[in-house]
Amino acid sequence: MRQIAAVARAMFSRQWWWVTLIVIALMILFARLGFWQLDRLAQRRIANAQLLAAIESAPINLNDEYNAFITLKPDDVPADLPNRNVIATGRYDFDNQYVLKLQTWSGRAGVHLITPFILDGEDGVAVLVDRGWISDADHATGLAYDEGTGPQTIKGYVALTETILRRTTAANAPDDLTDELFRVDIAALADRLPYPVLPFYVKLTPEEGRIDQFPVPIPKEVDLSEGPHLDYALQWFIFSAILGTGYVLYVFRRLNKQESESSLPDGGYDED
Repeated sequence: MRQIAAVARAMFSRQWWWVTLIVIALMILFARLGFWQLDRLAQRRIANAQLLAAIESAPINLNDEYNAFITLKPDDVPADLPNRNVIATGRYDFDNQYVLKLQTWSGRAGVHLITPFILDGEDGVAVLVDRGWISDADHATGLAYDEGTGPQTIKGYVALTETILRRTTAANAPDDLTDELFRVDIAALADRLPYPVLPFYVKLTPEEGRIDQFPVPIPKEVDLSEGPHLDYALQWFIFSAILGTGYVLYVFRRLNKQESESSLPDGGYDED
């Protein structure tokens, strides 16, 4: 106990107090980073639970449920709605179609076709639909696969509005809307369309048995892993513990060395 008390006094003595404060500050920082990673882990688990619920839930029929969403702003979409499967009946409005630039599929450059889909009904409500990928070559020649102008039923899943530019080489692209987009900004696009638009958009899901479907629908990304957050948290806690333990041992050894030197006769060495 005397040694522990001596080390504690030495750590806060005039010689060591500033080093002790730095070590304590670093230990707190490392521990805080560990708790931050645990917070990230908790958020990831909540997101995984929402994704799993979305996958397992029955599809939303937009023709029946659009009234529950039409009054929402894009930023107010419920957190459990993304990735929910949806089904809708209506027709595409190819006259107001956009292309989403800088998209890839199987390593090939291309674009996505973003087309309003007007739901059957008297209200004329539409939802933007990402119909999938086509190559830059097809886009350059004007090929847009605009078949099926009549009534049809589509299946897909909910995606949220994008309010910041994608981190691509077009990050500094002008923000003015043209027929070519760098993000799917629902609010901005809704201002240009002649009918009400739902506050989210729909990504089509691939049709079963269709391996040659164009545009190529983008499958839902399902990742229910917890990521590296727990490992990172443990690392930060270990760093904090190692720093504190190492510092205490260092001070303890310095004290022992000073006591040994002070016990030697004048001249600094033992006499046999």
